[in-house]
Amino acid sequence: MTDKPLRLPIKLDSTSNGEFAPVPLAAVERQANEAAWALTADAAKRSGMKRRGYLASVCGAAATLFAFDEVFAKAGRTGGRYDIHPEARYDEQLAQAQVGGDEFIFDVQLHHVNPVGAWRQRPGNNARGFELMPYARCGESDPLACLSGQRLLKDVFLDSDTSMAVLSHVPATEPLSPLTHEEALATKRIIDAMDGTERLLLHAPVNPREPGSLERMQKYAESVKLAAFKTYTQFDPDPAGPGGYWLDDEQFGLPMIEQARKLGVRNICIHKGIPLSARGVQFSGCRDVGVVAKRYPDMNFIIYHSGLQPGRGERAFDAQRPSGIDDLVMSLQANGIAPNANVYAELGTSWRLMMRNPEQGAHFLGKLLKHVGENNVLWGTDSIWYGSPQDQIQAFRAFQIAPQLQEQQGYPALTPQLKRKVFGSNGARVYGLDEKALRPKLDKDRVRKARMDYLPNATPDFATHGPRTRREFLVFKQTEQALS
Repeated sequence: MTDKPLRLPIKLDSTSNGEFAPVPLAAVERQANEAAWALTADAAKRSGMKRRGYLASVCGAAATLFAFDEVFAKAGRTGGRYDIHPEARYDEQLAQAQVGGDEFIFDVQLHHVNPVGAWRQRPGNNARGFELMPYARCGESDPLACLSGQRLLKDVFLDSDTSMAVLSHVPATEPLSPLTHEEALATKRIIDAMDGTERLLLHAPVNPREPGSLERMQKYAESVKLAAFKTYTQFDPDPAGPGGYWLDDEQFGLPMIEQARKLGVRNICIHKGIPLSARGVQFSGCRDVGVVAKRYPDMNFIIYHSGLQPGRGERAFDAQRPSGIDDLVMSLQANGIAPNANVYAELGTSWRLMMRNPEQGAHFLGKLLKHVGENNVLWGTDSIWYGSPQDQIQAFRAFQIAPQLQEQQGYPALTPQLKRKVFGSNGARVYGLDEKALRPKLDKDRVRKARMDYLPNATPDFATHGPRTRREFLVFKQTEQALS
């Protein structure tokens, strides 16, 4: 049997979630990877470990982040850093203290697809194009099995420290979604069956421009206790339509909010920032967020990806540059929405992109914590597209905002207490979970036992599953367009 390829445990690469073209690594980011390969090889040798085993250890993760930090600092990316002690490369206890932890980690954005769903039977759906993707080389006879619910369980609940999660949806019309509501519900039931612990919550999709959407909202709400409705304002199933809608649109946005309110679902999750297409790019902005938050103070508006625009570059807040995170901040300020009110920022995909540039990462997190609120920033990873989220978790544990940026911009320090909030406590509150009551159950259920049995001989592969090149991305988009 051929060994799987060696990969670094912390992934700096061009992988996309399929919603934006992969952003190639900058020269300094490639240098960071090269330095990490050299450093981990040397550390493994000094530790008397085989390289594969070393990379899978906490020392391997710490050494990788240490190498990244050295390269980024030399390149002048000093606004943020990965705070790793040099000896953590060899000292397991020290490495565990820096990249390990016992936090309640609640990932509010996960995805998977149904490899045998009806969507694959539609003529022209281009599912064969998935064979060009990275996961086509994951060892399964059917490449899409690498995006299945079973793979998600391993990536998230065995290979990462994630405690609980929310299964979300991609922009597609029912019933030709790669994961329908009924299929998502089936995944939830599999996990719930493990001693009755509810580790997985569900979103239900809503596309207001799709006929019958309000009726489907009621159907979904009657099928299970929903964590939230999930919508994409820049998704339009009508080829002749404008490409999306605004949340404060009287024909589409407001009726959706009113219906959720009527059904007792107080959380509405909105994809903002990352444009899905040129046709609906204007609807990726956050102008409407503050408007509806002010109009519906009893509703929670959770902004997925935090409104980030890939490739824009994050820096200090600039009211003359109304896009990305700054656009979200301006919308809140224009409508009198204070920090820690009823607008929340979710980190899926965004934090992973920021891991490549700690200078931008410091501004990204600092602006959200300052303007959206320290209680209103939520952990999400957008996995399964990025494989196991463990590297995102470890990088966040080690990350710090430089004191000079804290002083200049009013950003908070990333204390252990604040990181615990972001990792799980904030999400637990908005999703109506009792963290203290949950912890004892999570510590002894079958998922926990399975992980404890797995860890001594763990087999993380550190693979990513989303498109990594423009070619792969275009294939992915063709498939997506066939489902709308």
